[in-house]
Amino acid sequence: MTGVGGTGVGGGAAPVRIGVRPPHPLLRNGTERLHDAARRMRELGFDHAVVGDHVSFRGGYGSDGLIQATALLVAAPDITVHTGVFLLPLRHPVPVARQVATLAAIAPGRFVFGVGIGGEDRAEVEACGVDPATRGRRMDEALAILRALLAGEAVTVDGEHFRLREVRVSPPPPGGVPIVIGGRSAAAVRRAGRHGDGWLGVWISPDRFASVVADVDHTAVSSGRHGVVWRHGLLAWCGFGRSVEAAGALVSRAMEDFYGVPFERFSKYVPRGTPQDVAEALAPYLEAGCRDVHLLPVAGDEDEALESAAEVRRLLLKRHHQPTGD
Repeated sequence: MTGVGGTGVGGGAAPVRIGVRPPHPLLRNGTERLHDAARRMRELGFDHAVVGDHVSFRGGYGSDGLIQATALLVAAPDITVHTGVFLLPLRHPVPVARQVATLAAIAPGRFVFGVGIGGEDRAEVEACGVDPATRGRRMDEALAILRALLAGEAVTVDGEHFRLREVRVSPPPPGGVPIVIGGRSAAAVRRAGRHGDGWLGVWISPDRFASVVADVDHTAVSSGRHGVVWRHGLLAWCGFGRSVEAAGALVSRAMEDFYGVPFERFSKYVPRGTPQDVAEALAPYLEAGCRDVHLLPVAGDEDEALESAAEVRRLLLKRHHQPTGD
């Protein structure tokens, strides 16, 4: 078993990749703005884009993660897109497998499927006809089904939540689709080891991140999985401004508006200040085994948010001795 460093259980070292969630207005105001977002991400050198997923969050808010991912993959033909994260337990795994297989055919090798159970808003889960108390068990069943279908297997199950008889999704994606599993609970960590190609953390310290990486490795080995090249990732809200205080005011307002809870709950996990400040705060996560950093930047305007995030990418890759593309 390996601990940190992203080498996985017997696999080779994976490079560090730094991506960004495009500011929401760029994804919600027509195809011209969408293509503007794709152009800016290419110009600024990001390795990937990340999109979220909600059905009806806090009174109805949301965007479908797979639809946004598809739009970005078409608009930006040289950028990978991650979902961070798609709320898999709110959907049936068979149509999701078909959606993912179709998306993989449109953009081979450029989609990473991040999944999680959600649950910050109990009403959202209930609106989808799902008992919030069953989310974890539904997730376990859905993941096993999804992986088998995407591998081209015929699936027969008689589970608590899903019953299938010789179901296939053909053709399966050539080369497969990486599945990264988010969540901070012990159950989520076990899922990543048993079913995932990586684990996605949020609101976590570097030390805890390293501990989870080791736990995922241990679970994988115990489950008979070897040679995994892990894609462990970090979702990182970050604020940019001329000072830590100015940046903090911007990012705290954005997060409180989105989550509806006081910023103090997140504060110690949200780097803010100049790009140098943010890069310094995120660097320890690379040492802890993080290989995909998803920046969720907040700044005075959209251009400043993207440009500041791009500077964080440059600084982190330079520190990690990787080419920056400059």
